[in-house]
Amino acid sequence: MYNFRRLATLTFSVLFLSLTISLNTLSAFSPQVAEKNLVLGVWNLNLAKSKFLPGPAPVSQKRTYEALPGGIKATIRTVFADGHSTYSEATAEYDGVEYPIVGNPDADRIKLTKIDAHKAETSFSHAGAIVASARRVVSEDEKTLTITYTGVLNGEPVKNVAVYDREK
Repeated sequence: MYNFRRLATLTFSVLFLSLTISLNTLSAFSPQVAEKNLVLGVWNLNLAKSKFLPGPAPVSQKRTYEALPGGIKATIRTVFADGHSTYSEATAEYDGVEYPIVGNPDADRIKLTKIDAHKAETSFSHAGAIVASARRVVSEDEKTLTITYTGVLNGEPVKNVAVYDREK
């Protein structure tokens, strides 16, 4: 004769164990929670902390980074000493693929590579040739963004270290 109570308990134990193993297996293969992108937000150029070689430095620059379904959209507004201003934007993923830049006369494509939560590298190209590279670092306290830019502009080597403060 069967002990139905014992059979029911055993069946429940096996089902519970199977469910636990299944959930653990699924969680091992499921995507992790998306890491917070520290660059998102509005950043203003801090001229006192920045160096533009050979120069001249812009009067101001505001960078806005926002998350979109197609990647990170960067919008850059720059004002120069002679009064003219520029506006450029690009939307790109951190996948090492080139994406178009709009409004930048010196580069028409951008490629992003994420190093870690605080750092990313960028290469810029124009008409198929790489013209510059940059390294972007968000500080540990997430209040400062530093971009080190190396390239050639109008035939001259450029090495800029631009420091930005997060807008509150």
